[in-house]
Amino acid sequence: MGMPRNPAKLTPCREEAVFVDLVRTADLLSRAPGQVIKEHNLSANQYNVLRILRGAPEGLLCGEISARMISRDPDITRLLDRLEGRALIGRCREDPDRRRVHVRITAQGLALLASLDPPVCALHRGQLGHLQAKELRELTRLLLVCRRAMA
Repeated sequence: MGMPRNPAKLTPCREEAVFVDLVRTADLLSRAPGQVIKEHNLSANQYNVLRILRGAPEGLLCGEISARMISRDPDITRLLDRLEGRALIGRCREDPDRRRVHVRITAQGLALLASLDPPVCALHRGQLGHLQAKELRELTRLLLVCRRAMA
């Protein structure tokens, strides 16, 4: 017979338990939309870049795109190369500083996102539609508080 277990040492701190719940929930929520975008030969990060650029029709610098990403991609250049190779984005050096590359979404990229919007939105409604509008706002607020505290 071994030593008795100390239940206090087996139970993680409350913050760790919440963290684990967040990660599990994020994993579950990301699976179905990930499959939909994968059917269109996009990774989650590529889809994220297209969504970011749709919100900035004037275009963004590479660093600005990287800063807005949901998940950081250390190789943003290769990610953009793949999207440009599919004619979903365009890059140009409009600035006298030739190191500054402006990236814009193309009409083809916009069309792809438009085709993905209905199924992705339907999936998210199916996942979170059981929450009331007030609950969704509160969840969003709490998550924002967490992100701001870490910034």
